[in-house]
Amino acid sequence: MDNKVIIFDTTLRDGEQVPGCQLNTIEKIEVAQALEALGVDVIEAGFPVSSPGDFNSVVEISKAVSNPVICALTRAVKNDIEVAARSLQHAKRKRIHTGIGTSPLHIQYKIKTTPDEIIKRAADAVKYARKFVDDVEFYAEDAGRSENEFLARVIEAVITAGATVVNIPDTTGYCLPEEYGSKIRYLKENVSNIHKAIISTHCHNDLGMATANTIMGVMNGARQVEVAINGIGERAGNTSLEEVAMIIKSHHDLGVHSGINTKLIYSTSRLVSTLMNMPVQANKAIVGRNAFAHSSGIHQDGVLKKRENYEIIDPVDVGIKESTIILTARSGRAALNHRLELLGFNLGKEELDDIYHRFLILADRKKEIKDEDIKILAGDVFHGEKSLKLETLQVTCGKKLIPVATVGLKINGELHHATSTGNGPVDAAFTAVKQLISKTVHLEEFLIQAITKGSDDVGKVHIQVEYNNGIYYGFSAHTDIVTASVEAFIDALAKIQ
Repeated sequence: MDNKVIIFDTTLRDGEQVPGCQLNTIEKIEVAQALEALGVDVIEAGFPVSSPGDFNSVVEISKAVSNPVICALTRAVKNDIEVAARSLQHAKRKRIHTGIGTSPLHIQYKIKTTPDEIIKRAADAVKYARKFVDDVEFYAEDAGRSENEFLARVIEAVITAGATVVNIPDTTGYCLPEEYGSKIRYLKENVSNIHKAIISTHCHNDLGMATANTIMGVMNGARQVEVAINGIGERAGNTSLEEVAMIIKSHHDLGVHSGINTKLIYSTSRLVSTLMNMPVQANKAIVGRNAFAHSSGIHQDGVLKKRENYEIIDPVDVGIKESTIILTARSGRAALNHRLELLGFNLGKEELDDIYHRFLILADRKKEIKDEDIKILAGDVFHGEKSLKLETLQVTCGKKLIPVATVGLKINGELHHATSTGNGPVDAAFTAVKQLISKTVHLEEFLIQAITKGSDDVGKVHIQVEYNNGIYYGFSAHTDIVTASVEAFIDALAKIQ
């Protein structure tokens, strides 16, 4: 058995079905090219019959990438298959993905037919698709709740009809990992021609078990996994590509491998998050903001002594520069001393004890201690004033008006002004600030969160900028979200040495 796990990415099909997160064709091409660089084997580019836009996206993605197989989704309907075939005409390697429901619920209430008719329609769809392409994948929708004996009959029929891949979706995310693994094992042992096709997983996360179910599928013989960047998709989402890729990389005992260039995981995650306007939750495995952040004193001490004490993955392996030690009231002396050394302070035990005592008092009042706080504790006070400080901000914007921002910024105590236009009030203000500083920075992350509720809400802004291969964070909160955004941006800039 081949021990490579084929990575089938459905970010641009199932993932893009998230309400409010649709991409245009140019954006889809950008994501597809990033997926190709990442090492994805199959890109499910869309559902061509669903709309002219989806059809065009499959056409253009087929032209834009060369290495991955380009896959188009259909129902077990002749017209769907014909439209999919036309959309794939420019693909170097092409696949039609067709299928039908196989659970008692789908057969009785959705499709309203008989089990025997399901088998016939499934086989006919695969046979028809093979007239257009050599690579046909069949999906048994709601296989997770399908009876194993009937599912095996369907799978045997579609492989006989010419299916090269058979997809066993846990469409509703209902299965327990052992149950899903047993289903894959049952098909391996009871479908006489199963050796002629690759078994694929497609697990949803409704009960939080998509990744676990996918790995159990692989452990029981599946050799293709259908996944999405950041785990996006219908309802609670699909199996997360980054989680499966790093489980395979971390667990050599699984005896399988993938072709994913894991060092591009983080940048691909950020691209999808930005284009789809879907912030990644802070505690998301692998790519969340806190995935490699440590605030507990016990954990910080362990990580500083040897990273592997609390990190099973080297952040560099997924494209993140380094772990983050967050200083809070739970931090210990080791973490504080580490930050002091990074800032150029080498202190003796008594000095460290004194600063640590004052650090704890300050940390009880603040959620997070910043470098500027540490410098003040260590006696480096910047003459009591921040190097950058927002003094004035005036913004003009509205319907049919070009947004204009004028910023008054104190730089080392001296007031400077700049005016700029932009795509919106925040962009205009940021551009004005950039005119006043001598450093070229790249905005990595910009996140706005509501603290309370109502039109007079306080908005909390988190910003992450990159400068000279370093990452700097800025925070602010204000009832005026533009002011909060600019203050957070300046807070990050002020930390650049």
